[in-house]
Amino acid sequence: MLARALTAAVVGLEPRRVEVEAHLVGADLPSFSIVGLADRACQEAKHRVQSGIVNAMLAWPGKTKITVNLAPASLRKEGSGFDLPIALAVLAGNNELPAARLLEHGCLGELSLDGRVRPVAGTIAVAEGARRAGLSRLLCAEESAREAALTGIQAVPVRHLAQAVAYLRGEEEIPAAAPPGAEDLEEPFLPDLADVRGQERGRRALELAAAGEHNVLFAGPPGTGKTMLARRLPGILPPLTRDEALEVTRIHSVAGTLPPGRPIMLVPPFRAPHHGASAAAVVGGGTAPRPGEASLAHRGVLLLDELPEFPRPVLESLRQPLEDGVVSVARVGGHALFPARFRLVATMNLCPCGGRGDPAAECACSPQRVAAYRERVSRALLDRFDLVVAMPRPRAEELAAPPGEQSAAVRGRVVTARERLRDGDVLRRTEAASALLDRAVERVPLSGRGRARVARVARTIAALAAAEAVLPEHLAEALSYRAPAGVGAA
Repeated sequence: MLARALTAAVVGLEPRRVEVEAHLVGADLPSFSIVGLADRACQEAKHRVQSGIVNAMLAWPGKTKITVNLAPASLRKEGSGFDLPIALAVLAGNNELPAARLLEHGCLGELSLDGRVRPVAGTIAVAEGARRAGLSRLLCAEESAREAALTGIQAVPVRHLAQAVAYLRGEEEIPAAAPPGAEDLEEPFLPDLADVRGQERGRRALELAAAGEHNVLFAGPPGTGKTMLARRLPGILPPLTRDEALEVTRIHSVAGTLPPGRPIMLVPPFRAPHHGASAAAVVGGGTAPRPGEASLAHRGVLLLDELPEFPRPVLESLRQPLEDGVVSVARVGGHALFPARFRLVATMNLCPCGGRGDPAAECACSPQRVAAYRERVSRALLDRFDLVVAMPRPRAEELAAPPGEQSAAVRGRVVTARERLRDGDVLRRTEAASALLDRAVERVPLSGRGRARVARVARTIAALAAAEAVLPEHLAEALSYRAPAGVGAA
């Protein structure tokens, strides 16, 4: 007896249709094998499926040779999400459920030994693949059903293998899960900008970074609020649109990092990897390509705290996604593209000991140590920061001052400025501003990339000021954020 179930494998972020074929034939020596380029987790499905079927009080084929093929055989299959389709295909081949009704559904889920259906990563991508294949229903774990429903498919939540079989037999009706709405979800807590005392220039740079989608570097002695400021950037970013939210959710679903109880990401993500992270962990990769921190920060913020402490190969690997907004991972087994349009925020001291630039401390670093420290950040990477801010130590009266402006008020200005920036016919440079920029190219000096980034920052400043054009004073402020001496590579 031959029966089939339909599911999908996720390659990068893209679903690929997979047919699970189960062939059952009588044999004196029973066996159960899985073919079709399945990884170890897929091969171990034999034990979970058999135990799950028996504990669900369903008939396991007796003296039978069971062969399960995951087609196409040329596509590598990974993970435990094939458990449920394998079990249902075997049961259909054993006449425990109608094979034709099974083919009307996509299937996804891991089985526990007692037959419970567990959620797996990448549910939203598999649901999208099932919808593209012309299926209108997807059987999945109850915990993943609302996530799958975001794609428009009818997600049928099942808690147990026995329940899935009863549903396919027509013995039990299971209503499709409703997609989550904003009113159903609790937004995560975001640190407020009002907590920052002083550092008006740093706050201004953070507002510019949010409004114009600029990269920013805070440099200064320890304890000046660099990290505190950086962690408050997500709180002044506009909320994600529905399309952006689905895009971000798909990435986090495939990576298995969706927060519990939040089937959709409503706010811009914030990622802060440790400086010991590898290049594959930061930009993505691995034997089977997976999204890295750069992609997990898509539409949000990637914080690199203590920038020079990251290995130089890791920092250099960020240059391509910073320019292209996408990470391209090529492996012998395939090629994957991961979106990575994030705002890079970094912090660093001015020397290894941290005393440089601090009037209250004495720097004990030799010129050689300072030079070696500066060389950890290449000029090419430093040129990709639109805003470089020197952070002085705040004065006592600033620390004792009342709370500053709240993030909500700053976010309102950011949203208004972004709307003005979307209109490409406004905010053109005046002749005086263009002349100032041309002089700066020779005197600062500015590279071609640096010139373009200064011009973008100037447009953002003009948009926040509700100006009709980019004026020389806007260009002057934008130029003041170029990297000062003592920051980065010589």
